[in-house]
Amino acid sequence: MNYDVALDASLQRLHDEGRYRTFIDIVRKQGHFPQAVWRRPDGSEREITVWCGNDYLGMGQHPDVLAAMHEALDATGAGSGGTRNISGTTVYHKALEAELADLHGKEAALVFSSAYIANDATLSTLRSIFPGLIIYSDALNHASMIEGVRRGGGAKRIFRHNDLAHLRELLAADDPAAPKLIAFESIYSMDGDFGPIREICDLAQEFNALTYIDEVHAVGMYGPRGAGVAERDGQMHRIDIINATLAKAYGVFGGYIAASAKMVDAIRSYAPGFIFTTSLPPAVAAGAAASVRILKTAQHLRDAQQSHARILKMRLKGLGLPIIDHGSHIVPVHVGDPVHCKMLSDMLLEQFGIYVQPINFPTVPRGTERLRFTPSPVHDSRQIDHLVRAMDALWRHCALNRAEVSA
Repeated sequence: MNYDVALDASLQRLHDEGRYRTFIDIVRKQGHFPQAVWRRPDGSEREITVWCGNDYLGMGQHPDVLAAMHEALDATGAGSGGTRNISGTTVYHKALEAELADLHGKEAALVFSSAYIANDATLSTLRSIFPGLIIYSDALNHASMIEGVRRGGGAKRIFRHNDLAHLRELLAADDPAAPKLIAFESIYSMDGDFGPIREICDLAQEFNALTYIDEVHAVGMYGPRGAGVAERDGQMHRIDIINATLAKAYGVFGGYIAASAKMVDAIRSYAPGFIFTTSLPPAVAAGAAASVRILKTAQHLRDAQQSHARILKMRLKGLGLPIIDHGSHIVPVHVGDPVHCKMLSDMLLEQFGIYVQPINFPTVPRGTERLRFTPSPVHDSRQIDHLVRAMDALWRHCALNRAEVSA
């Protein structure tokens, strides 16, 4: 085989389909989020506004988070120096896990290098702990959950997205004595819709199944203390394993699970993705712990973020743009074509200084390509107005379809 030819063909295929991913070089400006500097390939620079970041509440710029990181860095140095089992557990890791367990009302928590690894490692390891485990997975679960379910081997059932009748049918068809686990998300990030947590917990109780929820796009954002949609809906105590991230609303880095002490101990003891990975740098753990602690009482940030999301949706809908609105903080605008989606993204950046990445296959199904905006509490009314006017102008320029706008 000519390997270079095969590589060229694979990359060209992505270009031809309009879904080759381009990473732009940006420098976030401390204290000025969501402003950043875009460093163009030719070396020139331009100030831009980031509209697709996952630092939903701007906590990556919070002075108390930065102070906690500086303190830990000065006290301990840069890295942890090892895996959690071999010299890599510090007071900062233990403090972070205590904050997370308290946040979710669980006995324990376990920190991983990312929520992707936490999902993959936990779901694949559960097969070893519960022989014969059948996992029921929502069809739109994140790639990390799909990988964990697949890599663990064993029986799996995929139920149609949020289809409780289909889930019930699958549960009822299996051996009542077999161990079971239902894996789903609280917010599905591409459409911004919610999982039916209460109803899934009811089915889990009826069929003696464990529940596993991914709250990655919800922690910090929903609930009285920011523990997620399960907390908001009063269902957190019914969830056996909660997965979430420290890299979105909390603005730092890492992922975790929260569960009973026995469940966490078993995952800690059996999961290769935890055992053989260097632990988070202490400064990162310290910053994450500070962010979690702050957001337990920062309802004003959650309120402001939700308000800005509602305003943006309302204004874009008023222009007849095809908004996908399920009531969450995520604002997807349906484009439906990868080439148009990339073109709109490029034009927003070049002409208006607005940075939003195109979302194409395989992240979303073909024909559902979109721009996904994530407004934050620190996007101001001027920036929202600039975005709306830019979208209106480009939609008109590209002659894209609009919905009927009522008078």
